[in-house]
Amino acid sequence: MLNLNIVILAAGAGTRMRSSLPKVLHHMAGKSLLQHVIDTARLLSPSKILVVYGHGGETVKQATSGNDLVWIEQREQLGTGHALQQAESLLDQDGLTLVLYGDVPLARLDTLRKLIDTTQNQYCALLTAKLQNPDGYGRIVRDPVTKEVAAIVEQKDANIEQLKIQEINTGIMIIPNRYLHLWLSKLDDNNEQKEYYLTDIIAMAVDQGVSVISSRPADFWETMGVNSKRQLAELERIYQREIANKLLDQGVTLADPNRIEIRGDLLCGSDVEIDIDCIFEGNVHLADHVKIKGHCTLKNVKVSAGTIIDSYSLMEEAEIGECCKIGPYARIRPGTKLADHVHIGNFVEVKNSQIASGSKANHLSYIGDTIMGEKVNIGAGTITCNYDGANKYKTIIEDDVFVGSDTQLVAPVTVAKGSTIGAGSTITKDTLADTLSLSRPKQISIAGWRRPVKQKK
Repeated sequence: MLNLNIVILAAGAGTRMRSSLPKVLHHMAGKSLLQHVIDTARLLSPSKILVVYGHGGETVKQATSGNDLVWIEQREQLGTGHALQQAESLLDQDGLTLVLYGDVPLARLDTLRKLIDTTQNQYCALLTAKLQNPDGYGRIVRDPVTKEVAAIVEQKDANIEQLKIQEINTGIMIIPNRYLHLWLSKLDDNNEQKEYYLTDIIAMAVDQGVSVISSRPADFWETMGVNSKRQLAELERIYQREIANKLLDQGVTLADPNRIEIRGDLLCGSDVEIDIDCIFEGNVHLADHVKIKGHCTLKNVKVSAGTIIDSYSLMEEAEIGECCKIGPYARIRPGTKLADHVHIGNFVEVKNSQIASGSKANHLSYIGDTIMGEKVNIGAGTITCNYDGANKYKTIIEDDVFVGSDTQLVAPVTVAKGSTIGAGSTITKDTLADTLSLSRPKQISIAGWRRPVKQKK
């Protein structure tokens, strides 16, 4: 089994970001650049992941998840070689070390696996790319006879002929540990930048007859780093379009693939339709035949088959049953569970509530800390008054209840099965089953009252 160490270099200041936030903590698609790199690194099943940090210090550590990470501080930023030197004592004696960068978030797993495979556990390997305009990048110098990698020359140290080379170094490399322990101590800062270049390791490999293999990514953007807000925005667009393409390939209908934001994991069933400008955060699951209309935001939500989420609805930490109709302009807050065939209409807010099958709240209502039974109708302007200024209480609405418009249900209160609440009532006491309750000016219950029956046309 391959013993793989991964070192992530994440100590840069990122001055061109023009922000007090450390560069590697800027977000792309809902999580930090560094977290993207760490998540990909974990998929390679390494024996250890070491993160070299500097600028941002404890802030970087606190904002990054995982107890499997080994943190190493680079107090002085003296180059990539110097950064790896800080981690040397923690590297295994055998196996390989893969060097990644905390501001290069889009390297594909398959690309890194291919790079690892090229080493055959004994060679050095580089991820390179060929650019029409290689300005700013270190150049790959190859032996004119064998065509093998002979050296990497940084642009500021390159001569005129070397500057014409179009093959560039991406910075991602993998080195056998038995060589790395020998070579790291021999790095020097004899260059224009007065920095310790990790790329000098390649020259040492060539001098000692160790083969340097190269591999290229399927797309150059996999190796693009972030040094400015403009570059961050560019990578965000690339990432989002890649996700959109995957959804399209899975059969999801997207009204416009350029106008969808995925900031987490979106799992879709068959025949799912998503309109423009929808945002999906955290873990979102859309089952078969779900339709999401435009401008909705869903965060950590599970939506069952056949449900329609109408425009401008916000949903968070909720479970939605089958064939529900939500919105437009609905807000479903954390802790909400809707059963099948529930209707939540325009400007209705539901928080920490369970609503059973066939119930409806179609207009301008607040349902909070409520357990609602089946086939309940909530009239427009109804409010569950769940907070007394200090504590929150539950409202229980049993099956087949009809609540008239502009009603306040003051918790803790139970509205019994079959009850009808007259419009404009303030209910502070439990009601009796199958009665009409209202408060004009005081609450009364009328026994034997019968609910109106819809007349046939």
